[in-house]
Amino acid sequence: MSPTAAADNGNVRSSHEAAGSIFDIGNSDFLKMLERPRTINVERKRSFDERSFSEMSNIEHLEYMSSSVLNTITPKSCYDSHLMVSDAWETLRRSVVHFRGQPVGTLAAVDSSVEQLNYDQVFVRDFVPSALAFLMNGEEEIVKNFLLKTLRLQSWEKIVDEFKLGAGVMPASFKVEHDQVRNNDTITADFGESAIGRVAPVDSGFWWIILLRAYTKSTGDSSLAELPECQNGIRLILSLCLSEGFDTFPTLLCADGCCMIDRRMGVYGYPIEIQALFFMALRCACFLLKQDDVGKEFVERITDRLHALSFHMRSYFWLDLKQLNDIYRYKTEEYSHTAVNKFNVMPDSLPDWVFDFMPSRGGYFIGNVSPARMDFRWFCLGNCVAILSSLATPEQSAAIMDLIEERWDELVGEMPLKICYPTIEGHEYRIVCLSPVGIFGPRLEKGLDIIWANACGLF
Repeated sequence: MSPTAAADNGNVRSSHEAAGSIFDIGNSDFLKMLERPRTINVERKRSFDERSFSEMSNIEHLEYMSSSVLNTITPKSCYDSHLMVSDAWETLRRSVVHFRGQPVGTLAAVDSSVEQLNYDQVFVRDFVPSALAFLMNGEEEIVKNFLLKTLRLQSWEKIVDEFKLGAGVMPASFKVEHDQVRNNDTITADFGESAIGRVAPVDSGFWWIILLRAYTKSTGDSSLAELPECQNGIRLILSLCLSEGFDTFPTLLCADGCCMIDRRMGVYGYPIEIQALFFMALRCACFLLKQDDVGKEFVERITDRLHALSFHMRSYFWLDLKQLNDIYRYKTEEYSHTAVNKFNVMPDSLPDWVFDFMPSRGGYFIGNVSPARMDFRWFCLGNCVAILSSLATPEQSAAIMDLIEERWDELVGEMPLKICYPTIEGHEYRIVCLSPVGIFGPRLEKGLDIIWANACGLF
């Protein structure tokens, strides 16, 4: 694929500068683009059971949520009158987990109709949308406790089958158990040794850094991030990601089940979700690290990686109609630094559905790019985080939103957003995901999807 421009991809600005996001977006044109009015017909779209999002809030509230949510933390009153949101908050509060009298997180699910498995644990990735909702509601204590508790868990010795994991690995989840006889609470952490796929959670460390930045920006309190323990925790996570190895790409090589869920989903290699979270965490870390000798060294390494990563992602992961036609005409077995088909992708590997799915106006970051393999599936979180973090250029950001608008029925339908398209069903689902259909229970019930949608306004 032909490279796209990669300017302004990782410029580091002072953490003392004011911003309306969890970090300053270097592309001023991106902000101007967001302010530009665009005509989008959404009257026929229905994402909620009772009424659409536009009916549950007036336009002033929507503008308020999207412009500067992190600078004000009491928007909950805007939606108090909506029954679905009230039910979501009630469910969220019932899921709160306490450790020695202090709230430290929320359960993965409170649905008693399904087998629990590990749903009675606090997952790092699952708590993030809950944490953003708490921050918007002015409830910072639970978020601070969660950040400190998971940071302490990071220092635990992590051994899986006689193999010691890296010091920077964050837990996928932890469970609080109460001993009624001794009246004492204990915590058990899972770093992947108990996960269904026995895979360490690559995304947990990224979510932790992003949430720490969100907490700092929301509360205006930088003392937590400046603690020596937090600074060391950030550096340990970055050391794992920025270490030199055999990779020829700036992206992170990951095993299947390292994010989203601990089951096989065919996302091994260089999944878009991990790369987008990696980019976002790196940008957040630039603002969190102290500008001492050690911190400056890490910032320099981060800046170099951001430049290479943004170029790689914008050049090789991006797919629109033009790129699709280029791939269709690829030659294979090219040997030269001037090769067009740099990953030796077979044109015959293009799935039939992608030609019908790709509109004339729009585009997206595909799910995976590695030697001789491209995963053309649409993954919602990776593309949305790419917009939020400015990994996507302004033009690519607009194209992703155009794609969602053009393919609303496929990507949204009757639910807030589908995590992946196209879906895997029946026998193929059982083979790929190694799971009987329907085993995945709802996480905190569907009402929390609205809170997640609102919380995305933080970025």
